[in-house]
Amino acid sequence: MLALLVEESVLMGPFRSLGYWAPFLFLLGAGAGLPVPEEVTMTGSGYLVFAGKVDFLLVTLTCWSATLLGDSIPYTVGRVFGRRALSVGWVARLLHEERMAGLEERMQRHGARAILTIRFLPGLRLPGFFTAGVLKMPYRRFIGVDALAACVMVPFYVFLGKAFGTSIATLERTVADYTEWLGFALLIALASFAVKSWIGRQDRLAGAAKRADGADGGPENGR
Repeated sequence: MLALLVEESVLMGPFRSLGYWAPFLFLLGAGAGLPVPEEVTMTGSGYLVFAGKVDFLLVTLTCWSATLLGDSIPYTVGRVFGRRALSVGWVARLLHEERMAGLEERMQRHGARAILTIRFLPGLRLPGFFTAGVLKMPYRRFIGVDALAACVMVPFYVFLGKAFGTSIATLERTVADYTEWLGFALLIALASFAVKSWIGRQDRLAGAAKRADGADGGPENGR
């Protein structure tokens, strides 16, 4: 039964077609600003370890390297273009300019140590790494601290997905079942609404016809 749940899992889909490139591209995209939660991707990679589809060490190294490459994207944008990048609408929306002042102050006060904290804070990663680039933090220092933090974060979430693989498989199947039932219930509700609307329309038409007959017969009855 568990093997069947694993094979039917939606997490298997991208891996079947992309292999180790699946978590790599997801994490690289997250660094570029795509709405792909890094923690979910890493935990999903651990689930693949649980399912016997990937090797723990290899997928952990894959996630780690993709994380560092992804983090280098906003840093490079900030370093090359500076605040001018914020004049582009979609960049400004991704980087949340209102947070920039606080991040700059934090980095000026704590230096590269701020990167260590930001790596564990999902909402601050993109603007934080961009700010590090704007402030011209040396790339070697930036990537060194980021790599150190990722050495803790990546194996933790991969191991978490592996350790709770059974629960993830069961939960995913449960959610899928609930989705099917919700779809079925919605279909019934729509069908019921359509039937009630049709019956109501027929009643209104019948009532209108009856009133019309009564109006036509009124004068005859009066004669």
